[in-house]
Amino acid sequence: MRILGLLLAGLVAGFLTFQSAPASANVIAKIDISQQRMRVYVNGQHKYTWKVSTGRRGYGTPTGSYSVKRMHRTYYSRKYGGAAMPNSLFFRGGFAVHGTSYVSQLGRPASHGCVRLHPSNARTLFNLVRAHGAGSSRIVLTY
Repeated sequence: MRILGLLLAGLVAGFLTFQSAPASANVIAKIDISQQRMRVYVNGQHKYTWKVSTGRRGYGTPTGSYSVKRMHRTYYSRKYGGAAMPNSLFFRGGFAVHGTSYVSQLGRPASHGCVRLHPSNARTLFNLVRAHGAGSSRIVLTY
């Protein structure tokens, strides 16, 4: 009986320890297309708000919640003349969050559908996703 009691106590202690362990880290990039802003959350805490450029007229940016499918520190568009897309986080087909050299256009729709960021902000986001894991990161796009 004593062995059964010790076993049960061990199971309860293990269960309580498991329950109190912190949840895995996550990164959420919430893009408000109507405001042309991205808000970045790490472990539920707001960390950054940045200007973005999403799809201009005729080039929509998809809405929804997506996981990061592919990451490329350096990437060149196959569709748009080899345009540089540094620190790319692909979330749906050819759509990505990435850095841009057109920083003067941030804050208004200007892209072919991707989400453009200032190069230093794209690098920060890329590093966060890499550190916490693409599997625990989300790209959320709304109006």
